[in-house]
Amino acid sequence: MGLFAAGYQVLYETTRDTTYLAKAQRALQWLEENPCQGYDGLCWGHPFSWQSKILIPKDTPSSVITAIIGDAFWRFYQSTQDHRFLHPCQSICEFFLRNLNIDVLEEDSLCFSKTPLDHFHIHNGNLFVADFLIKVGKVSGRKEYLEMAEKALTYTLKQQNEDGSFCYWGKDQEKECKIDHYHAGFEIRSLHSIWKSTGEKRIYEALRKCYRFYCENLFTSEGYPKMRPQSLYPINIHSCAEAILCHSTLAPDFSETLSYLGRCVPWILKTMQHPEGWFIYMVRKAKTGFDWKLKIPYIRWGQAWMLRALAECYALILKGEESRSIS
Repeated sequence: MGLFAAGYQVLYETTRDTTYLAKAQRALQWLEENPCQGYDGLCWGHPFSWQSKILIPKDTPSSVITAIIGDAFWRFYQSTQDHRFLHPCQSICEFFLRNLNIDVLEEDSLCFSKTPLDHFHIHNGNLFVADFLIKVGKVSGRKEYLEMAEKALTYTLKQQNEDGSFCYWGKDQEKECKIDHYHAGFEIRSLHSIWKSTGEKRIYEALRKCYRFYCENLFTSEGYPKMRPQSLYPINIHSCAEAILCHSTLAPDFSETLSYLGRCVPWILKTMQHPEGWFIYMVRKAKTGFDWKLKIPYIRWGQAWMLRALAECYALILKGEESRSIS
């Protein structure tokens, strides 16, 4: 619902079609009426149990999910300047600070947990929280938000690899460096947003290095999104959506994005879109060498992320960012 709200908001801002605005408002209203219960601020999680290093029961709030939903509220506030939509954003920040576990690693660095039940050090979640605290903190004048975000950002930046990448887990918790497409995209978009909010050179340099690694290692030579640096397969709709969303988001500041969009968007639509319009879940390489397509049209994993991504790409085209390279 958060992805739908943000996607419809982008489409409204692009087309001024009030049908999209009404859909975005309905999604935001539903979200306010259906948060996880028993916490100090607005928060949301999966309506099903899921397995990480521990079992996370259904309806446990997640920093990542809450930040993604928070982005929808933030976009609506930015667009309307209606302070009624700033209140949910501040409430989300209170959840981050009061209910997530916060591990202080050094005097100047800390890491936010993924849920209130764990002490996981996961860079994409930590950056999502830092980015949101910075945006809301600057507008609301909450120094605590900014101070905590700065320390979270410092923790993750200290763990950037020489090649520009970030491992999924903090190096203090996991020796094996795991990297996949969509979590790398999360990290890049968070760094881009933080850089736009702060203008800090160190953040730009970290972003530039990370984005270069992403382009060189998580796409084929033809520009198709790879699941991991060492493998194209499985071709995952979430990775495909993130490829479009990440490049579209960075397009105003990184000229090479247009080349990647021009190659990956047509391929994604050809490979992953069903003739009826929806998107399949995954393509695997069978032992026989043929592609094996899983055609389940998951709403959360595929349709919502593709709506969000394609709305951003469509907005980019209509803004005149060399649309001939993408069409």
